[in-house]
Amino acid sequence: MAFEMALIRRAAAVEVLLRRLLDDRPLTGEIARPGRLMAAMRHGVLNGGKRLRPFLVMESAALFSADGEAALRVAAALECVHCYSLIHDDLPAMDDDDLRRGQPTVHKAFDEATAILAGDALLTLAFDIIAGEATVLPAERRAALVLALARAAGAGGMVGGQTLDLEAERTPPDEAGIIRLQAMKTGALIRFACEAGAIIAGAPAEDRERLAEFGSAVGLAFQLADDLLDLTADASQMGKATGKDAAAGKATLVALHGTNWARSQLHGLVEQAHTLLEPYGEQAALLKAAATFVATRNN
Repeated sequence: MAFEMALIRRAAAVEVLLRRLLDDRPLTGEIARPGRLMAAMRHGVLNGGKRLRPFLVMESAALFSADGEAALRVAAALECVHCYSLIHDDLPAMDDDDLRRGQPTVHKAFDEATAILAGDALLTLAFDIIAGEATVLPAERRAALVLALARAAGAGGMVGGQTLDLEAERTPPDEAGIIRLQAMKTGALIRFACEAGAIIAGAPAEDRERLAEFGSAVGLAFQLADDLLDLTADASQMGKATGKDAAAGKATLVALHGTNWARSQLHGLVEQAHTLLEPYGEQAALLKAAATFVATRNN
């Protein structure tokens, strides 16, 4: 219950900030914010969701008593990147989905060109948020966050993982290839979310590495649980189409090893994640609960 309440509370704070950041009024240095573009961006961002990645940013920062306004802004920036990726993933040239979180996807509610531009604008906005002076952190920490997020989101992270996922539809990868694909496509942003708290706080390199490892375990668990749900949940439960990976013959660890193996692996990943957080004692209770939630969620 404490975790659920904390997740709701963090999500509400992020939602308030995102609404402010996605206002139609231009910022200093901007010329204008076209209304249709902003409406599409808001449609892709302000549509519910658990806001798990922002939660991980703020709770990892809380380990070092650094979960203030700067952490909230970094969390919102990360959510902009995540939502941009969903908008683009849903496009006909990618996963071709009509529903996202139970609502029409951006290209369905608007059009494909507007959806592409809304995603582009959200990605750019994320770095604006972190680099801006309103994110009150020493310049070197803001620069470190920008660099880490760029690496997590780009060719060697999420975008590269999406590329491998598209290639996998033509040439199914082996187990090592599946793990690499998922670590990039899904895991990279979750890894950043956990590492970001240590960067925000200016924590020692050892803490940054430990939280990044925790994020890697959580990221793998997230994708494994997602693949399991794609096989076992229905569309109303998930708020999006299910069974598409199996229908497309897409290689996943669940397809390779079966559901019982997947559940056993999820248990092991949760234990690994919890062990990594042991040095932080009770301060890490909510992050531990987040790892358990990721592995046992039903949507």
